[in-house]
Amino acid sequence: MNNLRMELLEVYRRSVAEFTGRVSQVRDDQWKAPTPCDDWDVRTLVNHVVYEDRWASPLFQGATIAEVGDRYEGDVLGADPAGNAREAGDDSVRELAAPGALDRTVHLSYGDTPIAEYVNQLIAEHVVHGWDLAVAIGADTRMDADVVRACAQWFAGQEQMYREAGMIAPRVESGSAPGELERLVAAFGRDPDWGQPAKS
Repeated sequence: MNNLRMELLEVYRRSVAEFTGRVSQVRDDQWKAPTPCDDWDVRTLVNHVVYEDRWASPLFQGATIAEVGDRYEGDVLGADPAGNAREAGDDSVRELAAPGALDRTVHLSYGDTPIAEYVNQLIAEHVVHGWDLAVAIGADTRMDADVVRACAQWFAGQEQMYREAGMIAPRVESGSAPGELERLVAAFGRDPDWGQPAKS
């Protein structure tokens, strides 16, 4: 495995850890709390990411959308959301680390895609939704700087396409002095000041 692939695997692993670490901080009374994602409460947001991680494992192995089918439809959190999030993330990391996995093409709904592109999409899911979750539950929003930087560098080449396709909301300009993570979530259409008291 060359250095670039090793770096991608490590960034992916750390992005999973960032997200699952925040899921473990959700209190029992916070699962219905609102998030920066319109119409999604905390449980819906976490379910979405864990669903994506469940899908990632068979796709990393070379399975097609049809072969995966509807096995992950519905609630994938059960009675142990933190445990299921951790298991799904760990499984996907293990499959991505398997010999030959990073040489594969993944079969997505919109066509065959180099696995590196799909992995970067998943890293963005973990980072941006990790921030969504952190602000929703009042957790620390700071994240691994290397993971954020890698995600931001990838997304800089994708932002226009994502926006033209209607996949993200318009970029948000923050009145604060944001860091790289805040600039990234703003590029994804989030308000970096979401949930903060209004400044007088």
